[in-house]
Amino acid sequence: MLDIRFVRENPEIVKKNIQNKFQDQKLPLVDEVIALDAENRATKQEADALRAERNKLSKEIGNLMKKGMKAEAEEMKKKVTAESDRLAELEKKEAELDEKVKSIMMVIPNIIDPSVPIGKNDTENVEVQRFGEPLVPDFEIPYHTDIMEKFSGIDLDAARRVAGNGFYYLMGDIARLHSSILAYARDFMINRGFTYCVPPFMIHGDVVSGVMSFPEMESMMYKIEGEDLYLIGTSEHSMIGKFIDQILPESALPQTLTSYSPCFRKEKGAHGIEERGVYRIHQFEKQEMIVICKPEESPMWFDRLWQNTVDLFRSMDIPVRTLECCSGDLADLKVKSVDVEAWSPRQKKYFEVGSCSNLGDAQARRLRIRVQAEDGSKYLAHTLNNTVVAPPRMLIAFLENNLQADGSVRIPEVLQPYMGGQKELRVK
Repeated sequence: MLDIRFVRENPEIVKKNIQNKFQDQKLPLVDEVIALDAENRATKQEADALRAERNKLSKEIGNLMKKGMKAEAEEMKKKVTAESDRLAELEKKEAELDEKVKSIMMVIPNIIDPSVPIGKNDTENVEVQRFGEPLVPDFEIPYHTDIMEKFSGIDLDAARRVAGNGFYYLMGDIARLHSSILAYARDFMINRGFTYCVPPFMIHGDVVSGVMSFPEMESMMYKIEGEDLYLIGTSEHSMIGKFIDQILPESALPQTLTSYSPCFRKEKGAHGIEERGVYRIHQFEKQEMIVICKPEESPMWFDRLWQNTVDLFRSMDIPVRTLECCSGDLADLKVKSVDVEAWSPRQKKYFEVGSCSNLGDAQARRLRIRVQAEDGSKYLAHTLNNTVVAPPRMLIAFLENNLQADGSVRIPEVLQPYMGGQKELRVK
C-alpha cells in the first residue's frame, strides 16, 4: 500500500505504474482517492478547529461560573452544544472518508522497481541466469507419481476418498525423503544465520489483509467458519504478522527468520486443482525465509534470499534458473520478484519451485511495522520473503534429476545423514 501523500504529490507516477502493470481499469481510482483525501483533510481541519474552540469555550464557561455569571455561562453552553453536534457529524464523516480512502489505497498497486521488465503476464518473464547443466538422460523419465508408486510412496486414491482432489498420502521412503528435505533445508538456513521458527498456522483477518492483496486472498485463503481465523497459505504471512503494531529499535535489524509450516491453498484460478500428481495441491509443507530490514538494505537482502534457494538446490545436484517476474506478473504489493525454477528432465523444461519477493514498505504500512532510529525518528521497515523449499514440487525435481537407469534414486551426500545413511532408494 502506498503512502497517500505520495499519491497526492505524484499522481502521474502512480498512473504510469498502473499502466505498466496493465491494470488500466484502476486509473480512475487515483483521481478519486486524491479528491476523497482532499475532502477528508478539509473535514479533519474543520473538526480540529471545532475541538480547539470547544476547549476554549469550556475554559471560559468555568471562569464565568466562578464569577457567578450563570446566565452568560448558560448561553455559552448552548453554543458548545451546537458545536458538539456539528463535531459529531464531522467525526462520523471523517470515519467514513478514512474508510473510503483506505479501501481504494488497498487496491492501488505498489510502485515497481525500475529494473522490473514490462510485460502483461508470466509468459513475458525474463530468464536471468542458469545454475548447473540441464541434462536429459538416455532413458525415459516416468511421471513423478509413477516413480513414487514404484516405491509404494504415494496413495492418491485413498486421499481422494478421505479428502478429495488436491491431497495425498506419502508413504515409506518417499515420505522420509520429503521430511529429510525439510530438515536439511531447516539446517541449511540456520547455518546461514537465520533464526528457526515454527509459527502459528492460522492468522487473524487483519494480518491477512496486511500481507497480501485482495485477489490473492480470495483465490488462496481458507477461512475458519464463525471465527476471525484463516489457515495460512504460506508461513511468510504469519512470520511477517509477528511484527504487527511493533516499533523495532534500529539496532534489532535485520530480523532474519526461517520457518517451517504446513500450507493450505484453495488454488482457484487458471491452473485449477485438476492437474495430475502433486504439482498443484491444497495442502503441502514448506520451509520459508523472511527478512525485516532497513529500506536501503532491502535490495541487498533480495539478492541474498534468492541465492540461498539456488545454493540449496545446487547442493542436491538439481539444475535451476532464475526468472525475473515482469510487471504484469507481480502481485500488487510487490516491488520486485524473482522465481527460482528447477529443471525437469522429463518435460525438458524448467518449472517453478520458489519465489523471492521484495515488498518494500507496503506490508509494513498495512501492519504498522515501524523502526525507531537512534535519533528517535521513526520510519517503516522493508519486508522480503522467499521460499527455501516446498517438498511436493521439490520431490518432482529431486526424483527426476536423481533417477537412475535401473529405477533406483540417488541420494545426494548432503541428504544421506537425514536418510539414515542411505545412498540410494531401491524398489523393494
